[in-house]
Amino acid sequence: MDGEGVLSSGLSMAELGMRIRGERRARGLSIERLAELSGISRSMVSEVERGAKTPTVLVLDRLATALGTSVSRLLDEPAHEAVRVLRHAEQRVLRDPSGWERRVLSPVLADVEFEFMRTTIGPGVDAGEFAPHAPGSREYLAVERGSLRLTINGRPYALAAGDSAYYPGDCRHSFANDGTTDCVYYLAMELGGVGQHDIWKDTPDG
Repeated sequence: MDGEGVLSSGLSMAELGMRIRGERRARGLSIERLAELSGISRSMVSEVERGAKTPTVLVLDRLATALGTSVSRLLDEPAHEAVRVLRHAEQRVLRDPSGWERRVLSPVLADVEFEFMRTTIGPGVDAGEFAPHAPGSREYLAVERGSLRLTINGRPYALAAGDSAYYPGDCRHSFANDGTTDCVYYLAMELGGVGQHDIWKDTPDG
């Protein structure tokens, strides 16, 4: 899982590391326990928390999943306004070196675990497999352009422009573009309760 990535969100690596460490400590997790829950090596978790290494999007997503939260919450502070307009230049963007981009379209809300994103995957690119989110999570996907291979628990589904899909977020899911042009799709993710993370409560370190 160790690897370099590109975080194009306007957030420094030090700030991101502090937020991840804060979320971990708030849940009473040790670095070892977070590494175990996320499937990320302890050394990588430690380096990300210290701001010494830039995580790939997949690594960041797995850390957020293990913490029972979303990538958006790791990147941004909760919005307090009743109405929040996110201008294009203000939206958080994550670019992975393998050739895909995730743009977060939704604001972070204090008591809501929801994420709305626009993803662009280059031709021939496999974004990798994402770990199951907390039980009760839901994901809704719609393809705007190109073709997408959506794989749920090992079963592939071929989606074309205009197609949409729903699936439980608490299963293994992956995204790949087998086509010759960019694939653009929208994904809305609603996270369930802590569920599998009720076993947290270690003695935090670091």
